[in-house]
Amino acid sequence: MLTQNGLNIAVRILAEGIARIQIVPRKVDFADSALNRYRFIQEPSPLDVQETQDGACTTWQGGGLTFRCTQADGLFSCINIQGKELFRMTGLAFGSKTADATFQAKPDEDWVGFGDLTRTRLYHRGYTATCWVSNVLSYLPVPFFMSTEGYGIVVNTTHYIHFDMAKTLPDAFFWQDERRVVDFYVFAAPTFKGLLRQYEVLTGAPKLPPEWAFGLWYICRTQANDAEVMNDAVNLRREGIPCDLIGLEPGWMETCYDLSTEKNWSTECFPLPDWQLKEDCRDTFIRTLKRMGYHLELWLCNDYDLSYEEERKVRKALPEKDIHQLGALDATAEEDLHLSGAIRFDKITKPEEPWFQHLKKFVDWGADFFKQDGAFQVCAHPDRLFGNGMVDAEMHNLYPLLYSRQMWEGFAEYTHRRPVVFTPCGWIGFQSWSGTWTGDTGGRLVTLGAMLNTAMVGHCWATNDMEVTEAEGVHFGYLQPWSQINSWSYFRMPWLQGDKLLAMHRRYAQLRSTLIPYIYSSAREATISALPLLRPLTLEFQDDRRCRDILHEYLLGNDLLVTIYRHDIYLPEGAWKDYWTGKTYPGETDIQLEWPEEYGGGLFVRRGAIIPFGPLMQYRHEKPLDEIRLYLFPDAKETRFALYEDDGVSFDYQNGVYVLTEITQQDCGNSIRINIADAPGSAVKRWICCVALEQAPARITVNGVEVEERQWDAARQELTFPAAPGEILIEV
Repeated sequence: MLTQNGLNIAVRILAEGIARIQIVPRKVDFADSALNRYRFIQEPSPLDVQETQDGACTTWQGGGLTFRCTQADGLFSCINIQGKELFRMTGLAFGSKTADATFQAKPDEDWVGFGDLTRTRLYHRGYTATCWVSNVLSYLPVPFFMSTEGYGIVVNTTHYIHFDMAKTLPDAFFWQDERRVVDFYVFAAPTFKGLLRQYEVLTGAPKLPPEWAFGLWYICRTQANDAEVMNDAVNLRREGIPCDLIGLEPGWMETCYDLSTEKNWSTECFPLPDWQLKEDCRDTFIRTLKRMGYHLELWLCNDYDLSYEEERKVRKALPEKDIHQLGALDATAEEDLHLSGAIRFDKITKPEEPWFQHLKKFVDWGADFFKQDGAFQVCAHPDRLFGNGMVDAEMHNLYPLLYSRQMWEGFAEYTHRRPVVFTPCGWIGFQSWSGTWTGDTGGRLVTLGAMLNTAMVGHCWATNDMEVTEAEGVHFGYLQPWSQINSWSYFRMPWLQGDKLLAMHRRYAQLRSTLIPYIYSSAREATISALPLLRPLTLEFQDDRRCRDILHEYLLGNDLLVTIYRHDIYLPEGAWKDYWTGKTYPGETDIQLEWPEEYGGGLFVRRGAIIPFGPLMQYRHEKPLDEIRLYLFPDAKETRFALYEDDGVSFDYQNGVYVLTEITQQDCGNSIRINIADAPGSAVKRWICCVALEQAPARITVNGVEVEERQWDAARQELTFPAAPGEILIEV
């Protein structure tokens, strides 16, 4: 710690390229934020730091970073291991409402991040960003941004915070934090990808959901009763629309929007007497759904005081002497008739009972997860005093994080199965606990802007409410990390949209079903790499300035490029094969795309891609994953893909109970070399290769044996043949 110029200053180097800076007025002690207290930011043990003083400034060195603080004003500069100055602080002020930190903005510098604050841009120079969870306007604001100069900053706060990214001052950016201290983490890496990995070192990586979560979800009308639910379930199967989940909106409850822990089924719409809960009762609509291969989701709203449970966890992790110092939790109800300040007056919360406790009975009935609506999460509670002693100024943005994690941990502990957590709201670290939909913003082009911006803060499991009444919305809706049709109060059943759209739903749903091996394997990789499953082009092609403004295209996984709504398409570096037509386009090219009538947008395969397609299933595990069709588009550089298999629901994969099949390919000029590794324990018994080639092959061998059974599609320039684990050689 350093004290100078009326300030207390602390610098900690936490890991290679990661540091924390805290600056407070001299009479103010250093303190962690609620994010530290409740472990949404978890710091590794600090590295050794070399601290020196030369009279004019103090220098800290460690972890590949150098921080210099001038003693006259307490302002910082940050230098990376190559000697490049990443940023320079130029102003610092502590007022009665905010702490303000100002930095130099380099002439060509720009920034990405901030989550769901805007849906019309990815880069923020010349704009402001206000982080406060709000209905529709900003469901997922995150005070984290990354600079094109090779650094990232996350401000350690749960309070209202306002950023000005060189709008007011063209050569400066600044923030104003109502936490009233300057407390931020610094990351240094040459790329956005590297910065995201470092961000998740502190805030957590996404957790792998169950495999069935990547199938289609169908959400019934809120007015639906058990008969309508079963009719929808039967129609999906009859129409050949693969679907893994049936969801119920607020109408499933006796009291609509019931916030209490006494909620129960609507006796009019879902008559479920308690005696039907017995293990041997097979006749409820829920168990019938299960026999048909569906999972069940129930809608929720919440205004429960979640802070009691969090404080219990904090106390449980502390030594007894420290718990005594904290004192007892105050669960008394108070009523301030003079309205002089925040009060603790809560008729819903049972302070001694975790929120998840009352949901266990619905899990026993057969609920597989709960849709945590924005509802009261997005509302301000300025007069509320929470059980942990915090008021809404500190709890408002924190609340969605508590809600998501308590749901994840509660379900996992009770069922020993992987949870699905689904909510539109979040803050720093939400990507580690939840998946999201884009709230009440529809399913058209604007919602992709929100999803791309949340991807730039590390979010993986994203979707929206599919726009089922138009071809473009159907195309977009099925080609996302998660996919859902939400009827809400409308008639969005695919079979009510006319013959053409019904056929399109069937076609896309079946495509998605066969793509699950690619999506699920890519999802597993995302939990390791920190790269989102839905990826903005600017994240993958950071040096291509054309990609900065593209909000109608994205990568699904590493190798599928999806374009939505617009016909003017930009294809970045490489080569791209139109999956619908088979036509190949060079990279760094603008095209006017006309997709076939039976589709609703563009789908391209990247050169170097290895895409595993599985058997068509009406729901996951309807049949074994015994056949894989590999779609390969070889590149001169060797590329690889790891096909991932596990049981799809348990945590056994964390103990190594899974199978990885490594697949490589390379275009060697006069030959294509493909290798499918032998993977003991794999369910795959049959392999089929479909290879994009420029000309028909002269000879194909699999493990040295020539293959006679082959099919050459001259129009699409694709070769199809049976394969097996081992070396495959295509001589051209």
